[in-house]
This record gives sequence, structure tokens and C-alpha cells, in this order.
Amino acid sequence: MIKSKKLMKFKNIRHGFFNRKGGVSKGIYKGLNCGLGSNDKAKDIKKNIEKACKRIGCNKNNLVLLNQIHSNVVHKVKKFPSKKLKGDSLITNRKGIALGILTADCAPILIYDPVNSLISAIHAGWKGAYKKIVSVTLEEFRLRGANFKDLIAVIGPCISSNNYEVKSDFLKKFITKEKSNKKFFIYKNNKIYFSLNDYIKQNFLNLGVKNVEIIRKDTYKTSNNFFSARKSLKNKLNDYGRNISIIMIK
Repeated sequence: MIKSKKLMKFKNIRHGFFNRKGGVSKGIYKGLNCGLGSNDKAKDIKKNIEKACKRIGCNKNNLVLLNQIHSNVVHKVKKFPSKKLKGDSLITNRKGIALGILTADCAPILIYDPVNSLISAIHAGWKGAYKKIVSVTLEEFRLRGANFKDLIAVIGPCISSNNYEVKSDFLKKFITKEKSNKKFFIYKNNKIYFSLNDYIKQNFLNLGVKNVEIIRKDTYKTSNNFFSARKSLKNKLNDYGRNISIIMIK
């Protein structure tokens, strides 16, 4: 489990970004696969989620996960939902409710407002980031009295610009939206690469959130031991596991 240096300073919250280490799944899902949407054995996935919850110190029945759809949909959690929510961002001020995000190259984002005791967990692939999932989530913070200068935002392990190859139409889409987005693209060996985490960080900075941390662990890189959708596709595997990231107010 990887922790944020910035969030570790606060004793009233618990958090963690998990890779595949320490789980019970086998085969292509070997390790801590927490992806209920994968074709792994359901009982193994549930055991893995329980293990992650135990590390965080939360009740497994109080972990809120989303049906993630690469959107800018945010859910305000006041109590544990009776059915699975559809969207890509969660926000709460309730103690004991853990917010979880599943990723396999996309970026997990955890946010904490220490003044108003608010937390959020965001799933941000390029689509969600492009659709302004960050600004939509921060608007919910603002509505609850947050000053963006007080927020701590942590962008967790995701695919890095070293391995995130994209096509020219992808590049055009981002530059058409904002010319300055060109700085998030790298050109090498006649190929184009995109820096997702730096793009997300800039979203925060543009909105006045200055306290932003990037955990630069590339999920595509085998030695980092994360589940990676792009790596699985390259290896011609028919499915892949998901990494879990969790935050909770104690």
C-alpha cells in the first residue's frame, strides 16, 4: 500500500493506494484484484476487498464503490447507498464511510479538506479528465464551504507519459479544447505520448488548488506491480484486474 506524504500528516483520516500485492486471486488476476467488473472469481475479489479494508481500518460493509463510466458525475454520500451508484466521483463528510476507486491505468484521485472535514475519491481516465471531473467535484466542495486553498489533492499511480501512447486525433481533441494542452504531449520516435497525471494536476492548479501531490508510480511498468489494462492488451490477455484506492474519515 502506498501512502501520500501530504495526507499522512492528518491523523483523522486513513487512506491508501493499493497495487496487486497481497491478494488471493490467481492467474491473470494474481494478487489483490478488487475489480468486481472483472471475470475473476467473485469470492476471491471479495476477499481482496476485505483485505484492503482491513489495511485501511474500515468496515468492509462501509466501503462505497462506483459503477465507473468515465463521466463527470459526482455523488454526495450521506449514508451507505442501498444500490451501487453510477459515476466517477464520491464526496462525503461522514465518519466511517470509506470511499473507493478502482483503476487499471486511469488515475485515482483523493482529496481532503481539513477545515470542513470533507473527503473525495475520483476516478479519472482521459475521458473523465477531459469532461472536467475535477472541476465538477470541486464545485461540490465549494458548495459545502470549502476554500480551495485549504484542499490537499493527491493524484495516485496511473500510466505515465513514458507508456501512454496516443493517436493524432487524441492530440487534436485536447489542443482544440485548449492550445496550452500541447505541453502535456511528448513526441518521440514518431509517436505521441500523453501525461495524464500532469494534465490533471494542471486542472487543480487552474482552479486555485495549490497543494497537489503526484505519486509517480507508472501502472504500466511491470516492476511496480499494478494491474494495467494497456499492458494486458499488449500481452493479448482477455481481461485484467483492478487496483483499489481508498480514503476514509476516522
